[in-house]
Amino acid sequence: MQIDINTENSILIITLKGSIDSKTASEVQQKVLEASVESDNVIIDLTKVDFVSSAGLRVLLMVYRQIKSKNGKVILVGVSEEITEVMEMTGFINFFEIIDTVTNALSSF
Repeated sequence: MQIDINTENSILIITLKGSIDSKTASEVQQKVLEASVESDNVIIDLTKVDFVSSAGLRVLLMVYRQIKSKNGKVILVGVSEEITEVMEMTGFINFFEIIDTVTNALSSF
């Protein structure tokens, strides 16, 4: 799992690459939650994520709750059809705004 964290116009941009599963979820959780403590608005780029398990969905929900508690916003970018289907089946899709590119996500804040 590769995790890149950047900030642009005070918006946290987290780019993930690989699978978010039981082996990688704790690392993603630690780094992403730590990075998002200081931010009210977060973009999570999933363009290069090929799989999200229930542990990965839990991490996304934790980020959502942390940001929402500050009246912030979490946008997911580049969500594959497979991940979208899983999120729809579990109801997680309702928590997030999904946008096609980071550029478009930045302009939505």
